[in-house]
Amino acid sequence: MNDAIWAGTVSIAGHESAELEAYLARPLGDRPRGGVVVIHHLPGYDDPTKEIVRRFAARGYAAVCPNLYSREGAGVSPDDQAAAARAKGGVPDEQLVGDVAAAAAHLNALDHANGRIGVIGFCSGGRQAFLAACSLQIDAAVDCYGAFVVNDPPAQFPLKAGPLISKAPDLSCPLLGLFGADDSHPAPDEVTVLAAELKRLGKEHEFHTFPDAGHAFFAVDRPAYRPPAALEGWKKIFEFYGRHLSA
Repeated sequence: MNDAIWAGTVSIAGHESAELEAYLARPLGDRPRGGVVVIHHLPGYDDPTKEIVRRFAARGYAAVCPNLYSREGAGVSPDDQAAAARAKGGVPDEQLVGDVAAAAAHLNALDHANGRIGVIGFCSGGRQAFLAACSLQIDAAVDCYGAFVVNDPPAQFPLKAGPLISKAPDLSCPLLGLFGADDSHPAPDEVTVLAAELKRLGKEHEFHTFPDAGHAFFAVDRPAYRPPAALEGWKKIFEFYGRHLSA
């Protein structure tokens, strides 16, 4: 496998034509390839998320992560943008869907795109990946411990996000869910409820809950990182996208 890639910052026109900074990585070869929209976690558009984008490119996908907090000011540090966005309760659902649609269109406009798009999100991005897959025509979606798909956030939680389970009938693609048994948002019982609803609706899905892992077990820069769960999770992600995003 040739893992030579190009990676760097680009600009895309997001929801309502807002200019968004985004991080793009793509293989240098000319083989047809699927695209992956990476939705960053609530802490924001950070270096570990950019590493995830490059990881997809090294495996043969074009990938882009839009900075969902770009509207909080050009020239402002990503940490300050994230703080400002969290103070507002996060990204409105309609805006998120528009930004993901723009990122998908950007990927499909690249040379050698095969027209297939996956979406993946972590933490709040996991919820947003589910939202995008229920609102847009996506080919494969991955929800990494997305909270508040089934239940409301706690009263004191800073994120303004309502449950999305009512949107499950509109799920447009297969869904891979990766969760931690020790997580509380989402707790295992919420994962069970979502799985049961998707089964009732006849929606293709594959859920895995990892023992000895809590929230953010993919986050290599955080104490929550759990290498065994993360390594197995990445294996399942690439197997899943290999089935659904190939030409």
